[in-house]
Amino acid sequence: MFVSLYNNWKKKRNLANLKDPSFSFLFEEDSSGEYVVFDTETTGLDTKNDEILSIGAVKIKDNKILTSQTFEIYLKNSKNIDSKSILIHGIRECDLVDAKDPTEAVKNFLNFIGSRALIGYYLEFDVAMINRYIKPMLGITLPNKMIEVSEIYFEKTITFIPEGNIDLRFDTILKNCKVPDMGAHNAVNDAIMTAMIYLKLTKEKN
Repeated sequence: MFVSLYNNWKKKRNLANLKDPSFSFLFEEDSSGEYVVFDTETTGLDTKNDEILSIGAVKIKDNKILTSQTFEIYLKNSKNIDSKSILIHGIRECDLVDAKDPTEAVKNFLNFIGSRALIGYYLEFDVAMINRYIKPMLGITLPNKMIEVSEIYFEKTITFIPEGNIDLRFDTILKNCKVPDMGAHNAVNDAIMTAMIYLKLTKEKN
């Protein structure tokens, strides 16, 4: 009960800091019955200094991935892309020629997610990256409910591996959940694969 009261207080305090009332929908109760799985590709892993290169997302409803409702957007960046990160996400400077202004891109993403619960792998990082943009822009951090797939995987796996030495790498979870690897690890593909992992884990739980 204390946790619930604290979360409500935290949400109200967050809402009080909202600079633009047109984004108050982020704090409304969601009635869509949908979830949004999302992923970001970035210039690096420093949430204070690195930048988002792309955001990919897909919606889930009634245990189905709504592939017709995917979201993908590329953001203009002010830094050179590290060659090591290019090996991971494959995004080069030439791929960002038609990229959107970061403010416009992030606002488009917020309109896509609404107040739906967010699902992801290493979600804390992706949310921190989004917050880095919306905090100065709107005065808030993402108020959406967060669901971390690696936590669900851990809770299901710990029963069978009581010593707790569980490999939580994305590729390992993908393989153990028998989810097909879609190849290129871009933001949209990673979001769709994460959505498949989530559905596999939650269906087995039910």
